[in-house]
Amino acid sequence: MSKSLNATMPKSNFFGDVCEFFDHAAQFTKHPEGLLDQIKACNSVYRFRFPIRKGNGLEVIDAYRVEHSHHKTPTKGGIRYSDMVNEDEVMALAALMTYKCAIVNVPFGGAKGGIKISPQNYTVAELENITRRYTVELIKKNFIGPGIDVPAPDYGSGEREMSWIADTYQTMNPGQLDALGCVTGKPIALSGIAGRKEATGRGVAIAIRECVDVAEDMQTLGFTTGLSGKKVIVQGLGNVGYHSVKYLSEFGAIIVGLCEFEGAIFNADGLDLEQVMAHRKTTGSILGYAGAKREFENPAEGLEQPCDILVPAALENQITEYNIGQIKAKIIAEAANGPTTPAAAAIFIDRGGIIIPDMYCNAGGVTVSYFEWLKNLSHVAFGRMDKRYEENVNLNIVNMVESSTGVKLSSAQRSAIVKGATELELVNSGLEDTMIRSYHEIREIKAHNPKIDSLRTAAFVSSIDKVAVSYMNMGIWP
Repeated sequence: MSKSLNATMPKSNFFGDVCEFFDHAAQFTKHPEGLLDQIKACNSVYRFRFPIRKGNGLEVIDAYRVEHSHHKTPTKGGIRYSDMVNEDEVMALAALMTYKCAIVNVPFGGAKGGIKISPQNYTVAELENITRRYTVELIKKNFIGPGIDVPAPDYGSGEREMSWIADTYQTMNPGQLDALGCVTGKPIALSGIAGRKEATGRGVAIAIRECVDVAEDMQTLGFTTGLSGKKVIVQGLGNVGYHSVKYLSEFGAIIVGLCEFEGAIFNADGLDLEQVMAHRKTTGSILGYAGAKREFENPAEGLEQPCDILVPAALENQITEYNIGQIKAKIIAEAANGPTTPAAAAIFIDRGGIIIPDMYCNAGGVTVSYFEWLKNLSHVAFGRMDKRYEENVNLNIVNMVESSTGVKLSSAQRSAIVKGATELELVNSGLEDTMIRSYHEIREIKAHNPKIDSLRTAAFVSSIDKVAVSYMNMGIWP
């Protein structure tokens, strides 16, 4: 959370916010109250503590794992490493995972984990000890496994931590054939999948691109269609924010503002991401970057600068009723989980803005995690079985066309046509198809019911209906 928000805003009930969004959408469904209560509630909440050695003494670590819904198994969700982690936050994130998976048609229930630490305060050895001990505690309570609950990276964690989890699980489950499917977001060398690291940011960019390609919706905002020339401010330069900026730039957007915990920079003519990152690596801050026309020590001010699209890609509760009046963007794309409170969202929608909701917008990560999990269960990389066969078939077709028409292709043209798909290309294709289909599915729900006020409400309606069908198919409800 930004400095100013931490200092001046009352603490929000994050799980309560998610439930408020849920209740608002539930009125547009026809499911019985008992079933809605089951869908909304967290099924399992595991709060635990364990000691670790730190220096010459001991420190007790607070940790959590929440399984929100078992309408499908395994459950799925990241592990957050942050000193702001608490039970309410993990419950909210687990609930969002349930709805997120349903929206993009990924067959997982929702879960989430959290370890209450600031990673920068620990050595690599201490972080490894914490991660392995956390994994052991999950194993003891049957809260992890390829068919039970599958963690992934989240804020403060990454491939390194996931490799420690996988190794610990394998060690304690010798001979289990699918053991590596116990966690996703692993390094490629440890049966991870190409494209996973950048998947969430890439998905965010695709979601925004789909939104601005709808002429009818852009006309109401006074925008032309397409990302080309659209001015964007992004909050957060972690994995999600960095890759969101990268792909938005590739799609033609102009990145005019970047916000981080140390401050914010702005240039209406555009900022160069790689130059900013190089400056930050050298100086430890984005402030002082030569290409910025304006900079702000208070990062919250960076959100309030002129732009077309605002992409909060940090933590929850960044846009509230206290600052929504100063937000000049007409589109908010929620790359983070829960960055906009219900009160702020209502104000923004009432004034004609569009919010691309978190439960859809940042679903690229879990989508590609699903692909990784499938790869781990099948024990074969995507493209390995058919890449060479596909290339031979394509080569035969090219040879036949050239011989029958007399047209000769250049070597570059032949290579482009003949080439078989790599794992990365297949993953990116599957991710793009998922994000495109899901956006238009949500938009169609909103378009066909004029009482549905936002894409978020439509997304909740979509997910509630899908989860309800799963429970009905289990025979729990007639």
